[in-house]
Amino acid sequence: MKWVRSSLLDGLPLVASGFSTRQGGSSATPYASLNLGLSTGDEMDAVQANRALAARDLGFDVDTMAIAGQVHGSHVQEVRSGGLVRETDGLVSATPGILLCMSAADCASVLFADPEASVVGACHAGWRGSVGGVVAQTVTAMAALGARPEKLIAWISPCIGTECFEVGEEVADQFPPQHVLRRPEWPRPHINLSASLVEQLVEAGLKAKHVEASGRCTMCETDTFFSYRGEGGTTGRMMGFIGLKV
Repeated sequence: MKWVRSSLLDGLPLVASGFSTRQGGSSATPYASLNLGLSTGDEMDAVQANRALAARDLGFDVDTMAIAGQVHGSHVQEVRSGGLVRETDGLVSATPGILLCMSAADCASVLFADPEASVVGACHAGWRGSVGGVVAQTVTAMAALGARPEKLIAWISPCIGTECFEVGEEVADQFPPQHVLRRPEWPRPHINLSASLVEQLVEAGLKAKHVEASGRCTMCETDTFFSYRGEGGTTGRMMGFIGLKV
């Protein structure tokens, strides 16, 4: 498997984390090859084999995967066991051996850890989740488990970049103006999703030095990542993973 990782999270001895790419799995075109999404039209057996591979590569069993049933909202739940967690876009846990999983194919997976409190979290942040406050809700849910915002480390996965993230005015109006870009050659505004999430993390109490963004664009790199926009909606899903080691 080929992973994209955070230099900040990678240095934590009790935390396993990573963001998958599309490479190294069992799925056939157009889901080739490491598709981790069951709602894509891919063969279930291939997806389950891919999930088992990803979990094992991080040192977990597939049954310990707590997978968010995402709805582009801001609801966050605590989990203590594996399985599908319906209608949520954020998961937090203080239970060792549970692997939190957020799928993505242009949206960001934001991964969190407080190494002192032994609390981890993850959320799915597209434009709806971003304006809905899913990042702040995840920080609040982690704090309820004993985490301290100033101790949290957060990483923003590869996601759609500013050059590719064209939106309508109705979407642009929901973002602070500093994250809305306009150029004469662009017929519509573009959003800097990653920068917006960084700002929200700092506003939620994280130290700027504890926040890291990948900066890679999923739509620009469809040889490495699945991109819903870049591939016309028929594509697979990556996942962001984080868990406390046993």
